[in-house]
Amino acid sequence: MDDNSINNLKEALKFSPDNIPLRQHLADVLLKANRLDEAEEEYLHLLKLTSDNKTKVGLAHVFYQKEAYSKCIVILEEVIEGGFEDFDALILYARALMREQSIASAIDIYQRALELNPAFRDEELDQELRQANVPAEEAPADSIESRFVQKPSVNFNDVGGMENVKKEIELKIIKPLAHPELYKAYGKKIGGGILLYGPPGCGKTFIAKATAGQVNARFISVGLNDILDMWIGNSEKNLHQIFEVARQNAPCVLFFDEIDALGASRSDMKQSSGRHLINQFLQELDGIDNSNDGVLVLGATNTPWHLDAAFRRPGRFDRIIFVPPPDATARESIFQLKLKGKPTEAVDYKSLAKKLESYSGADIEAVIDIAIEEKLESSFTDGIPKPIKTADLVNASKKHKASTQEWFATAKNFALFANDAGLYDDILSYLKIKK
Repeated sequence: MDDNSINNLKEALKFSPDNIPLRQHLADVLLKANRLDEAEEEYLHLLKLTSDNKTKVGLAHVFYQKEAYSKCIVILEEVIEGGFEDFDALILYARALMREQSIASAIDIYQRALELNPAFRDEELDQELRQANVPAEEAPADSIESRFVQKPSVNFNDVGGMENVKKEIELKIIKPLAHPELYKAYGKKIGGGILLYGPPGCGKTFIAKATAGQVNARFISVGLNDILDMWIGNSEKNLHQIFEVARQNAPCVLFFDEIDALGASRSDMKQSSGRHLINQFLQELDGIDNSNDGVLVLGATNTPWHLDAAFRRPGRFDRIIFVPPPDATARESIFQLKLKGKPTEAVDYKSLAKKLESYSGADIEAVIDIAIEEKLESSFTDGIPKPIKTADLVNASKKHKASTQEWFATAKNFALFANDAGLYDDILSYLKIKK
């Protein structure tokens, strides 16, 4: 519809402002024309006149196109949980959840949409949320192995700082592998689990890979999408097969990133499929049917308080290690590593490291990106790359604050008020808070 027709609709509404079908039509037309601010205004006006689900979904579409995904999710959650099983609304909900990295919820909603329209296929949703519809036992073992098994080229020498973390891992993992005969003499198995927790972007994945490199073991990194399957039962099969590959490649470090997404508390779950997956995970950790000797399981999470308590029993993730933001030495190393090969001039790494206390590795990378963007802009005039200086990085840090502060605000509450077993005492120590 052209601008003239839209203007005619607006004129008609002046004479009949409470005409719901006419205003709904105008809002839908504005949405289709990508005139999002005007469409939002009309949908909000409509919601004062009616609580129709079609109007709410239209407003959700506006927020999705504006990339305000959290607002879109809030609206659709109310509509769909209220019993409105509309296929298009479910697909939009799945897309918004995927954009917000709520992968498990997005898979659940997408599955509900496919129950309404089994023939529907969406390339992006399928690629991000859906595993191939092939039973896990039919997948060739060699293809699974080639996909997951790595031989890391990094070790603890490549990890700046984090001395306490490395010491804990050495006692739990490295010593047993270096002296297997002593452990066998006492009938103690080599293996077990360590849970790494801390703010995002602080190197939990890197320390896991360096651990495998330190002991010359194979490394398997597993994400949520490698496990979850659209079809009931396949997720458990996928998890079992990955553990089998780890057992066949022992000694092996099996690393689960964002493990809270796979092992969330069962008491919080509405769907039985999630509980089945957790039960399968616990069985694999216990090695009931197969020995886990030589399989070192590392899990990483930003929210350990959401992990099912059963994972912390002896023989599972019986050691929990806090991975704090990098210390000054580590921050200095990160700056040097990330600026290597880039045009720089007299960068005072030590001074920068002191100024950026509480910055994670990801935050430091963001600061460098900001400084590079500003240098690129000044280089466009003559085409000559301008060197990055200490002042450029200091100025860039003022535009990007430490992302760890928000995490510590939440973590502090758990450490103070939900810490009877002392699991989070390291957080209080880092924050210099006496309980």
